[in-house]
Amino acid sequence: MIEQLKSIAEKALRDLESISTLESLEELRVAVLGKKGSLSEVLKGLGSVPAESRPAIGAAANEWKRKLEAALEARRTELEESRLSVQLEQERIDVTLPSRLAHSGSLHPITQTTRKIIQVFARLGFDVTTGPEIETEFLNFEAVNIPKDHPARDMQDTFFAGPGVVLRTHTSPVQMRSMREKGRWPVRILCPGAVYRCDDDATHSPMFHQIEGLWVDHGVKMSHLKGVLEFFAREIFGSDSKIRLRPSYFPFVEPGAEVDVSCFNCSGRGDDGCRVCRGSGWLEILGAGMVHPRLFEMAGFDKQAAYSGLTGFAFGLGVERIAMLLHRISDLRLMYQGDVRFLSQFRA
Repeated sequence: MIEQLKSIAEKALRDLESISTLESLEELRVAVLGKKGSLSEVLKGLGSVPAESRPAIGAAANEWKRKLEAALEARRTELEESRLSVQLEQERIDVTLPSRLAHSGSLHPITQTTRKIIQVFARLGFDVTTGPEIETEFLNFEAVNIPKDHPARDMQDTFFAGPGVVLRTHTSPVQMRSMREKGRWPVRILCPGAVYRCDDDATHSPMFHQIEGLWVDHGVKMSHLKGVLEFFAREIFGSDSKIRLRPSYFPFVEPGAEVDVSCFNCSGRGDDGCRVCRGSGWLEILGAGMVHPRLFEMAGFDKQAAYSGLTGFAFGLGVERIAMLLHRISDLRLMYQGDVRFLSQFRA
């Protein structure tokens, strides 16, 4: 039996020299030293051996088992080191490559445009004033000369939050609140904020952003309005920009005008191939006009002699409209989809 144990052990040691993988090494260990391995099977017959021979056989078996385990462990260490060397060679990191730049966020194009517009008007003395986005129907409509039978009151244009309560459709209520709360003049304010209407297409959104301006004082004229808007156009669209005022109707101003700026892409020439103005030479940017006397009455200015002779002008523009013109954005909805690939283009 001792010779049999020796033969099994020596064969296992010879086989061990040709083992090249950890998987094959484990298979050899199980085949020799496992519960059903060749060495274990021989030792199962130890009970039939004379008692005086058993100690010698047991000692020989333990010695060969110790040698095999030591050889297996040594071979395992060699194979693991070899595998690690191959892995390190194949997965080598080139430390000479430049590192990836950390991602940095940026302000949304609407926020950037809003801040830019506010900065322009701040240089003319306009103060920023804000108000609630959920507004009373009276301040949103009647107070700015939009009676109950006006088409803008229809459900298809306005989100009603409850009886007599709406999501504001413009920032004009902020102007009325300011005139009522100030109790004095002059009033020179800029009213930025989100507004809501039942629109949703490539150039409209259920929520968008407006900036409205109001200047009330003695002697304010239409020429002052034109001068303010010319300054705004030059600062936003370039020093060569010109504006034109076209007669238009707005309930809260009289007279009212649509304001266009000369195309900054073709310098106002109206080229047939211009993709911005489409050959017209002009771009519509906002609405404006002289404050309707009815608004002064609603603000209570007509009840005090000190307010006699007050005039004023107001204007309103869509921030998204200005941003789309400045950045040549064809679809307004891109600004609300949260696509990092789109937004990263406006990183300052």
